[in-house]
Amino acid sequence: MTVVEVPQWRGSGARTAERLREGARLLADMVHADRRVRVEVDDDLVLTASRVREAVALAADGLVVTTGGDCGVELEPVAAARKRHGDRLVVVWFDAHGDLNTPDSSPSGAFHGMVLRALTGDGPAGLVPGDRLDPGRIVLAGVRDLDPAELAFVEDRMIRRLTVADSGAALAEAIAEIHDEAAVYVHIDFDVLDPEIFASVGSPAPGGLRPDGLLSLVSAVAERFEVVGLGLMEYEPSREEDQATLSGLVKDLVEVCARR
Repeated sequence: MTVVEVPQWRGSGARTAERLREGARLLADMVHADRRVRVEVDDDLVLTASRVREAVALAADGLVVTTGGDCGVELEPVAAARKRHGDRLVVVWFDAHGDLNTPDSSPSGAFHGMVLRALTGDGPAGLVPGDRLDPGRIVLAGVRDLDPAELAFVEDRMIRRLTVADSGAALAEAIAEIHDEAAVYVHIDFDVLDPEIFASVGSPAPGGLRPDGLLSLVSAVAERFEVVGLGLMEYEPSREEDQATLSGLVKDLVEVCARR
């Protein structure tokens, strides 16, 4: 197993975004990995992305766990999984937000809210991968705060979307509808959790998952499919109780994703 730590924060629109640097380090330290790589980030997101691409390309066989940092970090790990697994790849996006804006539709102009759309081929110059992700191979899970343009894109491209109330069985079935032998990339922005339970994020949205609910959903995916990548993003450490919550949760998430 390899952990790639990317303390990028310039892609975030949160006023507390600098906390993401420490969050990336703390998340990486929670992962018991055979190999560790820390990417030096730059104010230029395109340059940082190229460094992440190099780090992921050099990762050994086994699960690659990427810790951020803002969600823009996910561009290169998901693109690498797409290149490696082709049409078998399904991306499960655990996030309060869709991250499906474009430079024209984004209210904030922050790349962390555009990265999933960029992976489909529509993003800022230099931040669109060569191997583009078919929107039909995306499953949104726990997403509850979509901008109007994002909602229109989801509906137009018929992207599968599960609510906080949906079960692990429903999530696994949604993946199987895309490919019954899917290779799954699991993205987790910790704002998918309910802010009443976990508040150390820059863009909280009410009505999220409980930590045990998130683990149950990821476990349901890992029991049926091969998890080929795991991204852990957007932790802005601010409360001791949140650090305690993540310490156990991250350990369990990594364990279930690495079972195969």
